[in-house]
Amino acid sequence: MESCELTILMPCLNEAETLAVCIQKARRFLSEQNITGEIIIADNGSSDGSCEIAVANGARVVTVAEKGYGAALKGGMQQALGRYIIMGDADDSYDFLNLSPFLDKLRAGYELVMGNRFMGGIQQGAMPFLNRYLGNPVLTLIGRTFFSKAVGDFHCGLRGFDRERVLQLDLQGDGMEFASEMVVKASIQQLKIIEVPTHLYPDGRSRRPHLRPWRDGWRHLRLLLLFSPRWLFLFPGLTLMLLGCSLMAVLAGGPVSIGGVNLDIHTMLFSSVFMIIGMQAVSFAVFARTIADTHMGLLKRAQNKPRLPKLFTLERGLIIGLVLLSLGVAGAGYSFWYWQHQAFGPLLPTQMMRILIPATTSMIIGLQIIFSSFFMSLLGLHYATKK
Repeated sequence: MESCELTILMPCLNEAETLAVCIQKARRFLSEQNITGEIIIADNGSSDGSCEIAVANGARVVTVAEKGYGAALKGGMQQALGRYIIMGDADDSYDFLNLSPFLDKLRAGYELVMGNRFMGGIQQGAMPFLNRYLGNPVLTLIGRTFFSKAVGDFHCGLRGFDRERVLQLDLQGDGMEFASEMVVKASIQQLKIIEVPTHLYPDGRSRRPHLRPWRDGWRHLRLLLLFSPRWLFLFPGLTLMLLGCSLMAVLAGGPVSIGGVNLDIHTMLFSSVFMIIGMQAVSFAVFARTIADTHMGLLKRAQNKPRLPKLFTLERGLIIGLVLLSLGVAGAGYSFWYWQHQAFGPLLPTQMMRILIPATTSMIIGLQIIFSSFFMSLLGLHYATKK
């Protein structure tokens, strides 16, 4: 079918109750709209006769051995003949008779067309309470904040896309997180994305859905965090460093009383912890960004070259790290000199720790920067060999 324009793709695992009606609706849509297309059932190991039902209703069955929602869809996408693909669940919760808004946007040049169930309407009983009012809104808010302001329903199972462009995203997820990965990578690679309202109906099956809200919700959240080093590492790290530096500076001159609460060297010790952890988190953000960009091709580059290795060079890191290390050693040396002049006797903790805490913090962060700079240099060498 060389001129096939549209593939309607349904993942399937024991969907005998609803599969026939979904295929019949999809066939009717293709016929009524005079669209050259096909219907693919990506079977993931059904044992209830789903494959026979699919063939009897005129669909093409693609068998996918690797288990999982994402694995089934990837297998179907690879076998699809259509220029465009519209994917949807085979549980009769989506209306395959009303796919024109998706195809119209694809024909207009959009590369990913997302359904939005909150815009189109959710029938009573179609979505569990926690999914509707907690899971989907929270995960969508996180996804919009991290990646795309154009998508208001990250997890809608009905969506259309340009087959070649989405295959180029090299989607890896095998489970339910595949849905988020598609939106995330499409946003990172700046595909043209748009939403259309879609209606969600109650699941037509009598058995329990494959979706496991808490497990699959965590897998979605984990993916969103892993694909955003800024929110996972950089912003928390900078916040901790700023808090730690502020506390350290305030307490360097002596104890501070706020509303009857006395802050002294014990608080200063925690400020040191904040600074060290924050610095480590910022380093992880730089590492993650560089690895994702140069090794995995996940993040968009400016002019095909990552900027971070240029900003964080080995030489700059060594200079900054050595300066901080030297300041820390000087502070520790002064403390030892003072202790020597006290005949190595007991010292006033509130006086000496106000010097030693900043000194040891400076030494630790200086060494962190030096070692991180060498590691960044190794990543840079790897990138240079691949140019």
